[in-house]
Amino acid sequence: MSNQELVVLGQTDEAGACCPGLLTAPLDEGRALELAKVFKALGDPVRLRLLSLIASRAGGEVCVCDLTPAFDLSQPTISHHLKLLRQAGLIDCERRGTWVYYWLVPEMTDQLASILTRPTGEPLPDRGTPAGAAS
Repeated sequence: MSNQELVVLGQTDEAGACCPGLLTAPLDEGRALELAKVFKALGDPVRLRLLSLIASRAGGEVCVCDLTPAFDLSQPTISHHLKLLRQAGLIDCERRGTWVYYWLVPEMTDQLASILTRPTGEPLPDRGTPAGAAS
């Protein structure tokens, strides 16, 4: 496994404490920079597909040897995309002999989901009649 410590976005020193979502409070500059890195990693179709292939794999992990054939890209390009997903904290990996195995970091995807989720029970704001709608 990697010797790097994975820093989960929004975690503070308090156990389980997390920053408020986008819909409950404005983001400060630091938090916006952290989230932008994660969303940038997700902003590429190849990386989205890789994340989906890893996340949906039975058993929770997949060998890089099973990921590369799914794309019309070179192995170094796939490795680069996987590196960016790792740097964003979305996946992690472990080398086993010749091959590297990848798995989803569910805490990160859970955190992204909570950031974008409207608080339960809050009504949607009344927007009135949409522009261009017939009366």
